Amino acid sequence: MLENLKKLYKFSNSWTGTVVIVLFVIFFIAQAFRIPSGSMKDSLLVGDHLFAKKFAYGISMPHIPFLEVSIMPWSDKLRLLDGDTPKRGDIVIFRYPGNIKQHFVKRCVALPGDELFVAKKNLFVHFKEGNEWIKEHYKNFDIAILDGKLWVKNPYMKKHPGIHHDDKIVNNGRYPLQLFYFNPVKVEKDHYFMMGDNRDHSNDSRFWGSVPYDNIEGTPWFIYFSIDKNWEIRWDRMGKTPTDLEASPYIDKAREERIRTDKDYHGIS
Repeated sequence: MLENLKKLYKFSNSWTGTVVIVLFVIFFIAQAFRIPSGSMKDSLLVGDHLFAKKFAYGISMPHIPFLEVSIMPWSDKLRLLDGDTPKRGDIVIFRYPGNIKQHFVKRCVALPGDELFVAKKNLFVHFKEGNEWIKEHYKNFDIAILDGKLWVKNPYMKKHPGIHHDDKIVNNGRYPLQLFYFNPVKVEKDHYFMMGDNRDHSNDSRFWGSVPYDNIEGTPWFIYFSIDKNWEIRWDRMGKTPTDLEASPYIDKAREERIRTDKDYHGIS
């Protein structure tokens, strides 16, 4: 046993061993990502560098970093092993269905079997558990009744204060209709409906549909570095998890930065 441990230690100190260990960590445990766009403000900011928990939802097919080439190029599979599935309200890292080499980060707002629609920017969800379950679990929420079903209005805003709308974005024909109205849909089996917390500036499932389970890579673990557009380091965000950053001081500071820097921004990201 001791001899085997010595061999393992010697291997880990070799170049080959170092590469194998690093790739193992990236493939199966944690991978570094940078937030490049503002679709998750005020929860995650542009310039946040984070580690993703790769094993949160099973094991996705490993891809060589930067090249985004599968270690099994002869196969189009995106998943090696099934595991847990996203829960409502989770922030999820996934491969964009329109281009699997591109990663998106959004919040899961509906599970397979859930129904949802958007009216005047407000998200309404009818959870698959049914009316009685909704009555029991969403007593202090605004509820709409449509076709005999109960629909919870903005079910995630209370728990996740980073979710917000931009008052500058109004329904005047200049912006995509999906930001204001989205017809009722039922989420398909093994699919998840994703939306950005920066609701009026997010390219998400309202535009290109729900995300297959196979595309899901993981969830943000913690931020290891953060820098703003002026190259100033956000020391207070480093080492924090997404849950930590939902506390008032961080949300308030993120909101102040957004208001200060996005005065003339009208895009979708």
